[in-house]
Amino acid sequence: MSKILVVGGAGYIGSHMVRELLDKGYDPLVFDNLSTGHDDAVPDGRLIIGDLADQTAIASVFRNYEISAVMHFASFIQVGESVTSPLKYYHNNVANTLNLLSAMENSGVKRFVFSSTAAVYGTPDVVPIVEDSPLKPENPYGHSKLMIEQVLADCDTAWGLKSACLRYFNAAGAHPSGEIGERHNPESHLIPIILQVASGQREFITVNGNDYATPDGTCVRDYVHVCDLASAHSLALAALLNGSNSMTYNLGNGTGYSIRQVIEVCRKVTGHPIPVTVGERRAGDPAQLVASSVKILRELGWQPQFAELERIVESAWRFASSRGTSVAKKGLKS
Repeated sequence: MSKILVVGGAGYIGSHMVRELLDKGYDPLVFDNLSTGHDDAVPDGRLIIGDLADQTAIASVFRNYEISAVMHFASFIQVGESVTSPLKYYHNNVANTLNLLSAMENSGVKRFVFSSTAAVYGTPDVVPIVEDSPLKPENPYGHSKLMIEQVLADCDTAWGLKSACLRYFNAAGAHPSGEIGERHNPESHLIPIILQVASGQREFITVNGNDYATPDGTCVRDYVHVCDLASAHSLALAALLNGSNSMTYNLGNGTGYSIRQVIEVCRKVTGHPIPVTVGERRAGDPAQLVASSVKILRELGWQPQFAELERIVESAWRFASSRGTSVAKKGLKS
């Protein structure tokens, strides 16, 4: 079995990736500092606790294990926070990734799957967004991801590193088993925040701005199920291990939903009224981000299995209920 190093594998997307790798017959090894991840999301015996800022620690992983490829999910992801604390994002998302790439170069590992983002596009000129759309990020988070994409291209030229840059839109949902899902602290993503209202953890959901140039004034996003993201990463990994050149793909469902539409779906799934207030716009937020995933469908045969927003919300609600409140359990559909 190929041993795959999953950096950030105790986090939301990374932990689902580990499940996908195991299902596909790979041998995943997780490296995570647990700053936002959870050790109980990683199967026993597969977690190394360490920080990418510690060059000695990451170098020892490549020295002690025969790694075939690396999948990198260990990034800070909050757009608003990146605007107010840009150095935090450049230190972690850029400098620490350079440490990882240096360790790979020194060890001769030349396959890298990178968790990128639709934020590299900024406000798009045309929707849905295709991979050769202009790259003009509007916040430090997006800048940090685009910087690494450029670094990867330069490393390909310099020492033959082959990479897959996967620019995804809004990851959502949870594993069908209900065992792992989204649990940031504090929570920063829309659907789990809405579900916290339904489960009694919050009184209301605040919509950040209702005056965008969209049909109902709220931001429009493309939501993709986390397990569909993991399957796309698996396809990209397999292509790299089979000798593919570097690649870049969007990952989304090609359908945009406004914040108000997402709230309505959550009301339907949970049976809760979900009160709403309107707040100020969030810094660095484009009005509309919707993906064209035609390229990866055509070239790698990716087929999302959980494309409907209602199915995405149902899986997230199932995970929320499994963690605990009586309100959530009462509202869960069978």
